[in-house]
Amino acid sequence: MKTERTLGPRMAFFALLTIICLAAFGDSASSAAHADDDEMAVRETLVKSTTSFEKNDLASATKVWSNDDTLVVFEQGHANYGWTDYRDHHLAPEMAEMKNTKYALSNIRIHLAGKTAWATFNYTIAADVVENGKERHVDGGGLGTAILEKHADGWRIVHWHSSAPRRAPASVPAKNP
Repeated sequence: MKTERTLGPRMAFFALLTIICLAAFGDSASSAAHADDDEMAVRETLVKSTTSFEKNDLASATKVWSNDDTLVVFEQGHANYGWTDYRDHHLAPEMAEMKNTKYALSNIRIHLAGKTAWATFNYTIAADVVENGKERHVDGGGLGTAILEKHADGWRIVHWHSSAPRRAPASVPAKNP
């Protein structure tokens, strides 16, 4: 004859508590892995943006920037509102006048909040610039902040703000007494 064993109320409680704890920790681990994936995807989006600029590749830039009127870019004391404004009056002309471009971000710090991320970073840029038929080499760098949103096709930059260090003031000749 076979006997059935049942859990007593106390054992049933501990079994249920164990299941709840495992589910909670499993969900927490899943969330952490998801956050790591998102952080890596945000970083990759920022790198794709710099790479597209280095290669003067507007088609690739289109894949990582918001392509609508919500985009806002602040650079060099100038504002661009919307993708069309930024692309046509800033990005494309700048790409056209630069060659041998080296553009990199470092010290990237990413913060995630659901489908929004923001990153702070340092940037360096070097290029040969052709303006008014004359070529010159430029080197620069500064700080920046990017805000990204997660879309169906990946993370997109919706706001960009970069600033360079102030230039030293021009020296003023001393006045003769």
